Amino acid sequence: MKHYDIGIIGGGISGIMCAYELVKHKPDLEICIFEKGASILNRRCPLNENQSEKCLKCPTCAIMEGFGGCGSFSDGKYNFTTEFGGWLNEYISNEEVMVLIEYMDKILVEFGATTKRFTTKTPRARELGKIALQNDLHLLQAEVKHLGTENNLKIMTNIYNYLKEKLSIRHHTEIRDISVRNSKYILSGLGEEFSCDYLISAVGRAGSEWFAEQCKKLKINLSNNQIDLGVRVELPSEIFSHITDEVYEAKLHYYTKKYNDLVKTFCMNPRGHVVTENTAGVLTVNGHSYSDESLKSDNTNFALLVCNKFTSPFNEPLKYGKYIATLSNMLGDGVIVQRFGDLVKGRRTNEKRMMKSFTTPTLQSANAGDLGLVLPKRHLDNIIEMIYALDNIARGTANYDTLLYGVEVKFYSARPELNNRLETACPNFYAIGDGAGITRSLSQAAASGIYTARNILEKLSFK
Repeated sequence: MKHYDIGIIGGGISGIMCAYELVKHKPDLEICIFEKGASILNRRCPLNENQSEKCLKCPTCAIMEGFGGCGSFSDGKYNFTTEFGGWLNEYISNEEVMVLIEYMDKILVEFGATTKRFTTKTPRARELGKIALQNDLHLLQAEVKHLGTENNLKIMTNIYNYLKEKLSIRHHTEIRDISVRNSKYILSGLGEEFSCDYLISAVGRAGSEWFAEQCKKLKINLSNNQIDLGVRVELPSEIFSHITDEVYEAKLHYYTKKYNDLVKTFCMNPRGHVVTENTAGVLTVNGHSYSDESLKSDNTNFALLVCNKFTSPFNEPLKYGKYIATLSNMLGDGVIVQRFGDLVKGRRTNEKRMMKSFTTPTLQSANAGDLGLVLPKRHLDNIIEMIYALDNIARGTANYDTLLYGVEVKFYSARPELNNRLETACPNFYAIGDGAGITRSLSQAAASGIYTARNILEKLSFK
């Protein structure tokens, strides 16, 4: 059985930044990143490479899993704020979180990231915020850096090439079970076992259900009853250009008049592309955008998400979200796309109606259909009301030909009980990033990895 000083399960941004900080300050440590997917050099999606009409539902999704995590194929949006993107400030102060995020940014710049940022603090952005408030919309304050999908992949590759010389990275290694033996953590895979003194779970959203199962087995308390569910909106880029040209990504929150539910914009992609994601065989939608002008589309896309926090006795929000997404897959043979005008009129968008649309979908594999048969009425009412609210600050949002893709689900991972060092009830076992339910962004996930590395280094210094 191979033994390591530190084992990191998951090669997403939180695990990567944790590993970087560890090897930078203590290069003699034996560290291994265990990654279920392929290396960044070998991650290939058949849908992208062969222009297939449908997702092939590969056993290991190259978009969601592999070194770099699902963030590798995102457009690399890093937000500099504690207003959203996670709850790391429940463990450390806002000031400490921001210091960690700025430190993370220096690492990214070292490996090729741009230094350009967009901000909500300019006079024009403040005016946009004022107009939003006048229409019951709240523009969250933040700086954002956009790397671009193609550049983000290059940066992750540069970091991979750096780390592979300083630690072990085991690809296609699925850890199926965690146990404790003689004060060491035993990681069991397919026909092989590893041990380590310190263990860090950085599994990301793709591994969150597995991680929750392990926590239950190890008697680590969990809490989670939240899910964000909605659609991805796509419309001509000109409609939101006065906003995106200034702040790039507008995080807008709105409480509906009918139900007083929170609806928010999320992951805004100016002149971007709508894409599919495969989470354990369930297809959902997402979006990204390139930095290269030649790769940009004529459309802007963003998610509209209704935030649900369930109360007792229901405690399985993950299953609820997957059920809705599975229903969409069944009715639409994959992802459904519908014109906003058809949704409001209560009729299905068909191929003939889609052909008449002035907005050309960037996700060609989506099938015209009826989201009214998928989403609960409360969600539909909230989404429709939010679109009309957005139309007050971006005229044309409520156009008949605005496209809605369904469904988009943001699963909140079950959060283990952690101390202020992000350590579980099991000594020397830490949980970081989105898979631990403490972050919801690349920035805070990366910060949690750096923070945990420093806590481990501090422990080691006293030995």
